[in-house]
Amino acid sequence: MRDNGAIRAATVAVCGALAIPLAACGTSGHSGASAARDQGDHAPPRTTDLKRIPGIGDRLWRQVPSGSRQVVAVYGAGRNSPDSTVTLYTKHGSTWRAEQSWAAHNGRKGWTTDHREDDKRSPVGVFTLSDAGGVLDPPATKLPYTKSASFQAPHTWAKPYWHDFDYVIAIDYNRVKGTPPNSSVRPQGESKGGNIWLHMDHGSGTSACVSLPKSAMERLIHTLDPAQHPVVVMGDKAELES
Repeated sequence: MRDNGAIRAATVAVCGALAIPLAACGTSGHSGASAARDQGDHAPPRTTDLKRIPGIGDRLWRQVPSGSRQVVAVYGAGRNSPDSTVTLYTKHGSTWRAEQSWAAHNGRKGWTTDHREDDKRSPVGVFTLSDAGGVLDPPATKLPYTKSASFQAPHTWAKPYWHDFDYVIAIDYNRVKGTPPNSSVRPQGESKGGNIWLHMDHGSGTSACVSLPKSAMERLIHTLDPAQHPVVVMGDKAELES
């Protein structure tokens, strides 16, 4: 487990927004934040022995690496909606199995195929999942995990946001794999945004991240295994199916 909060405290740029010293999903309008809604586990779809993951069209399915055996599918409710459902799929032999589903949130303005800094939309696509971190000690995990106080959301924000970054998993969009999730390095440049994560939910849309209940984050951090080449496939349902 990495612990490098001291070297990261001055360089945190989080969830698609630049800020000093910390910026995060949902940085606008904190005073009006709603209380986190009950987002407990959902029963997974009643499907087993799937040849491929449902709701994902050929365009994105071709981007899932052949060696991937863990997929986090984020099904956005609509192009301009902040609501989504996340399902964890694992591959067993040649078939896929839905393990668990959770209600979730994405960018407060929905989704985009051309994400830009501070557009409040989550990027559509297939992205690897390589690194995790947060304020808290992790559950047992095989992911590289950075525990650091530098993830702490400022308590000047509305209370529902205080625990957003207790657990995070970096989505490998415009970042360098193998670095802490709060690394400020953006290979495609600042204008393309970055620091987009799976993180804890505060009950409403985010700046660009995908937020889930604590039980989901614990499950994902515990389950995702770099040896299984995990990826996230994310977008609104129309884009996912195209």
